Amino acid sequence: MINKQSNVYTIVYITVMVVIVGAALAFTAMSLKDRQLENADADKMKQILQSVHITTERATVVDEFHRYITSSMVVNDKGATIDGVDAFSVNVAQEAKKNDADRLLPVYVCTLADGEQKHIIPLAGMGLWGPIWGYVALDADGSTVYGAFFDHQGETPGLGAEITKPQFTDQFDGKQMFKDGTFLPVSVVKKGQAPSDTRDYVDGISGGTITSKGVSDMLDDCLRPYKAYLESLSK
Repeated sequence: MINKQSNVYTIVYITVMVVIVGAALAFTAMSLKDRQLENADADKMKQILQSVHITTERATVVDEFHRYITSSMVVNDKGATIDGVDAFSVNVAQEAKKNDADRLLPVYVCTLADGEQKHIIPLAGMGLWGPIWGYVALDADGSTVYGAFFDHQGETPGLGAEITKPQFTDQFDGKQMFKDGTFLPVSVVKKGQAPSDTRDYVDGISGGTITSKGVSDMLDDCLRPYKAYLESLSK
């Protein structure tokens, strides 16, 4: 018998408990993995639909997604389709770190109830405190913004986190990505100011300057490689 008051007993007891608890946590994580992935996919579907002003409940989001997202593809910076790649599985944040010519560029085609088609482009960037991301939906002309959705990991409530609110996202509706034949992604600027060129712009978040700049940089960086694809739509 080991003396329960000895150091050996304490070490053995702690070791056994660590093994048991670790095994239990590992089993729980593995058993919940599929459900976690399903929830993450459902959340992504919901965000994509929000960019075209479609709101859904968790219970119906998968059905609604497959109802409205009638096709998807991955293109390159020349506008050509890349076969054999699932758009939904592309990690946009990782692709954004690559050179334009090396990126996989997902596109989701949404067909609304009236038959109009919208082309949804995913975005990924950095805010003040961490990752930000979103989706921009364009009309069939490849230029006119139909809707936008943005989210964040840890921006400040009441400041940078306001990028999720309609007061910010609704500003994008109707803005143009091409001005006089030149590709100029919509910019986010400080209220009362304007870009140095002729591009369309929206007002940034008051008190959220760095997050607003992050959204502006994200739009420019992530939309730029789509220029050829969007030009092909206009033709």
